[in-house]
Amino acid sequence: MNRLIQVVALAGAVAAVGCGATQQVNTTPPASPGDVTQTAPAGPTEINTSRTGLIPAGQELDVRLQTPLSSETATAEQRFEAVTAVDVTQNGAVLIPAGSVVRGVVTDVKRPGRIDRVGSLSLSFDQITVRGRAYPIRAMATQIFESGGIRQEAGTAGVGAGAGAILGGIIGGVKGAVLGAVIGAGGAIAATEGKDVNLPAGSIIRLRMDSAVTIR
Repeated sequence: MNRLIQVVALAGAVAAVGCGATQQVNTTPPASPGDVTQTAPAGPTEINTSRTGLIPAGQELDVRLQTPLSSETATAEQRFEAVTAVDVTQNGAVLIPAGSVVRGVVTDVKRPGRIDRVGSLSLSFDQITVRGRAYPIRAMATQIFESGGIRQEAGTAGVGAGAGAILGGIIGGVKGAVLGAVIGAGGAIAATEGKDVNLPAGSIIRLRMDSAVTIR
C-alpha cells in the first residue's frame, strides 16, 4: 500500500511539473505611455475599421514637415505643408500613399516675453490630398520627432514594406528622438530648449484626427 501511495504521489508531482512547464510567465514590464508616444514611424500605418476607406476620429498619422516653422518668424494664419511619412493601409491595400500632401495652418503664435520666456506654436491641419483628390480634415499635433536624413531611414524603411513606405524613406529619415519641444493642451508646441520653438523642415509631426474622413 505504501508503495502504491508513493507511485501515485510521484505521478502527481510529475503532472504538476508538466503543467507548470506549459505556463509562460511574462516578466517584461508593460510599456509606459511615454514609450508608445516616442516611437517614430518605421512602417505602414494600418487603419482598423470595417468601413472601406474610413479613417476614424482619433486615428494617428505621421506627416513630415516640408518647410521650417518657428515661433520667432511664424504668423497666425500662415499656411504650411507636410507629407505623409509612410503608407496608410487598410486590409493590406494602400489607402493613402506615403508622400500625400497634408496642409495646415498656424492658428496661434506666442513669442517669448519677460514673464513667460518660452515661445510656442499652435498648428491645425485641415486638408489631405490623395491621388489628386483633396479631402477636408480636422487634426491636431500630438507628438514631434526629429528627422535624421535620407541615409538613416533608408535602412529602416524595410524590404517589402511597400513602395510608398520606401518613398517615405527617400523623403527624409527619422531618428526617433523627440525635438526640443513639448506639446501641451490644445496642441500648442512649446520650446524646451531656448526661447523659441523651432521645427526644421523634415520634422515628423504625429497627428490625431479630430473628425472622421472617408478616402475614395
